[in-house]
Amino acid sequence: QVQLVESGGGLVQAGGSLRLSCAASGRAFGRFAMGWFRQAPGKEREFVAAISWSGGTPYYADSVKGRFTISRDNAKNTVYLQMNSRKHEDTAVYYCAASNRAGFSLAVVRQVAWYNYWGQGTQVTVSS
Repeated sequence: QVQLVESGGGLVQAGGSLRLSCAASGRAFGRFAMGWFRQAPGKEREFVAAISWSGGTPYYADSVKGRFTISRDNAKNTVYLQMNSRKHEDTAVYYCAASNRAGFSLAVVRQVAWYNYWGQGTQVTVSS
């Protein structure tokens, strides 16, 4: 069992920056690939970014590429999402997720079903 707790959400002005954190507890964090998703009101949960267990090969949604950076610190059991140049359309509840399934590729990390564990989410609001 893995427990995930997101933090760092809040209100930020358009163009500003924010860093989300996701702290994991339970089984060996370093064995899990980690992902960030977001869900805006009335919309489906969508992929944002993912990082492999080793910290290499990050993947990003086209909508955030060049603005967001995913990273992890296995010694601290934490994954981060640095969000720069925020846009109003980035407003959503952001979720982190963990997966120990095989086959880390863009095709699979974009799928909600590929992840075993989810956090409770943290609200991010971008004011225009």
